[in-house]
Amino acid sequence: MFVKKLNLKNFRNYEREEFDFSDGLNIICGRNAQGKTNAVEAVFLLATGYSPKVKRDKQVIRYGERSAEISAEAITSYGAVSAKIEYFADANKSVTVNGQETKKVSDLLGNLFAVFFNPGELKLVQESPEDRRRFLDISISQLNKQYFSALSVYKKILNQRNNLLKNPDKSVIFDTLPVWDEQLSVYAADIIGARRDYVKKLAPFCKEAHSFITDGKEDLEVSLVGKYADTKEEIYENIKTALAVNMEKDVILGYTTVGPHREDLKITVSGEDVKNYGSQGQQRTAAISLKLAELNVYKEHFGEYPVLILDDAMSELDLYRQKRLLKAIDGVQTIVTCTHVDQSLYDADYKTFKIDGGKIV
Repeated sequence: MFVKKLNLKNFRNYEREEFDFSDGLNIICGRNAQGKTNAVEAVFLLATGYSPKVKRDKQVIRYGERSAEISAEAITSYGAVSAKIEYFADANKSVTVNGQETKKVSDLLGNLFAVFFNPGELKLVQESPEDRRRFLDISISQLNKQYFSALSVYKKILNQRNNLLKNPDKSVIFDTLPVWDEQLSVYAADIIGARRDYVKKLAPFCKEAHSFITDGKEDLEVSLVGKYADTKEEIYENIKTALAVNMEKDVILGYTTVGPHREDLKITVSGEDVKNYGSQGQQRTAAISLKLAELNVYKEHFGEYPVLILDDAMSELDLYRQKRLLKAIDGVQTIVTCTHVDQSLYDADYKTFKIDGGKIV
């Protein structure tokens, strides 16, 4: 799969611009704060509905404007696909997929596929379990719409359960909790089961990618931290039992202490926890290896690679690892952003877009 065209209208600092990408390596270069990251953010938004930069939709609308629009055309092995998102300052956004308008962001999933990496993605290995769960959720949702739906419902039920736990009337809590726990366990089993399956596929690709980038000098292992069983039925029973066992603790604390919202992804390099004991170089390489593994999981699932976005990511690696990374992604449509093009680094043909003040110059 490759993104052929990207159109931006009143998006971030772009008034109106069109990118005509090649199916290989594309380099978006320019000084800082000119709009390089804004362009690749739009590609990721059209693939996932998720922004790696902001939480509120209205923040993407160009200053002084009332609406913004981003759209893309892509070529896949199944034919041409298109996606468009319109953002409004005073209304909900509108999504159009292959010419059909919808209000559901989930309808974007399964059309364009993208893997995104920038220096902020180092949170995957450096910071909280929430960042690693977000990585899993975004990645799995592109593969499985049912997972996205289950996750959305689970979060709503979890929020309702947590609100109930704060009720001053304890009798109401203990009378009502079993109802919420039954529903929570059903969706929790779907989520945990899907994460188990995904990490089993991801782990060997992570090991392979990391070994390639480090020339076999380091060994990367990835696994889910959790005590749940393997089958969905057993996970359901485990969660339901754990919720009952921890009921009084949850009431005291005022929040739910067990479930997929508490899971974590364990990442080790040569047997050591990379978060606590890895150098910055090892942490960067581990994070990039996770993203390269994503590419291969998608390739295995769909029969073709997604677009890879490397937003100011090359500067995070030494020259040797930069070259190894570029060799690893040969044959994958890649969009790289950088402040300048190091011609000695790029052996293959590439297309360059120079950005200045939200315009291709």
